[in-house]
Amino acid sequence: MSDISKAIQHLCDEKGLDSSVVMDALEAALGAAYRKDFGNRQQNIKVQFDPMTGDIKVWDVKEVVEDIDEGVLEAAQEELVKLREEAKAENRELTEDEMDSIVRFNPKMQLMLTEAKEVKSDAVVSEILEIELPIPGDFGRMAAQTAKQVVIQKLREAERNTAFDEFKEQEGKIVQGIVQRKDRSGSVIIDLGKVTGILAQNDQVRREQYRPGNRMKFYVMSVDMGSRGPEIMLSRADDRIVRVIFEQEIPEIASGEVEIKAIARDPGNRSKVAVFTVDDTIDPIGSCIGQRGSRITTIIDELGGEKIDVIQFSEDTVEFIKHALSPAKISRVELNEKTKDAVAHVAEDQFSLAIGRGGQNVRLAADLSGWKINVQQEGGGEVVSSEDNIEDKGVSESPQNGVVVEDEKVELAENIEESTEEKLENVEEKVDENVEEKKEA
Repeated sequence: MSDISKAIQHLCDEKGLDSSVVMDALEAALGAAYRKDFGNRQQNIKVQFDPMTGDIKVWDVKEVVEDIDEGVLEAAQEELVKLREEAKAENRELTEDEMDSIVRFNPKMQLMLTEAKEVKSDAVVSEILEIELPIPGDFGRMAAQTAKQVVIQKLREAERNTAFDEFKEQEGKIVQGIVQRKDRSGSVIIDLGKVTGILAQNDQVRREQYRPGNRMKFYVMSVDMGSRGPEIMLSRADDRIVRVIFEQEIPEIASGEVEIKAIARDPGNRSKVAVFTVDDTIDPIGSCIGQRGSRITTIIDELGGEKIDVIQFSEDTVEFIKHALSPAKISRVELNEKTKDAVAHVAEDQFSLAIGRGGQNVRLAADLSGWKINVQQEGGGEVVSSEDNIEDKGVSESPQNGVVVEDEKVELAENIEESTEEKLENVEEKVDENVEEKKEA
């Protein structure tokens, strides 16, 4: 193997490119170098390079066309200039129909029949001629510099195309990346290896910290080819990241035995996932939670500690709404099919639990079921709607599936406060007693 072949192979391994791509880049570069030193702009250069010997062959490639009179070409050129000026005045581009009506001849790509027969006597219209060109000597310094620039440009384009093709297949999936930095717009730049992705502000989770060097998983929303290469838009807030993580971590969901029917999400805080199976031998909720919560714990960790409620899906709307409002126990549900409103009646001690902190529970239940839900206390008490803007009053949540009970925290805080007050009172009493004793003495 020659030194050139070894260099090409090393370049292919380093950049992850096919050898044919590198050879195409080299031949394009040699074509540009030849045009710079020995050719002209009217030549359509084709180069064949032998990496084993270093030899090159050069051709001028032309398509044979009918002879066109010079007067006709001049008139067509004037007509084209006129049409372009009119289109520019109307602030538009020329249409294909307008261009087709004009006789055109491209001397770089085409050769008239009479001239073609001077090269090849039996040349015919539409034939592709490859006219071999001489190589007078070695390339000069400027030609070599031109060739270098072409190689770099072509290889960059090839890398971009390879990265685009690779990540286009990842669209709708989850990738792992390293947080790089935050730009002026507030977007976070994520290092994905060969390329970088963009985590826009709207796709970030408020409570998460995106510190440089942090390794995280991201949902690939879209992959497009921009002027600077692949533009990969990522998300941590999209509902679909929950679905994909469930598919990755729960074999029953990946195989289709358990199906995710709906997802409602408050990114970074809490998600409700409705699951269903037609197989009576499989517990869909148990499959998602795993032994001692092993599976759901992994999912919660992947989502940065976000709480997950896994609930049973039901074709019966009443039952589904009851499940969606869990962990609260719902006494009964009344439906209005025309307006798609539901009234969930609950006992007084279940009211705050059904609503959730800041109305989160009832709001997520409404998103999950597709119904507007009004929670009402039994006996015609207070009514709260899923569309109401409820202030955070520290109402209770359930510890089920990673959700913390806020009532326990409040009760603990109250106990601590009461205990502190009692201690202060005792201290004050002792101080007063000491003062009295000193006065008596």
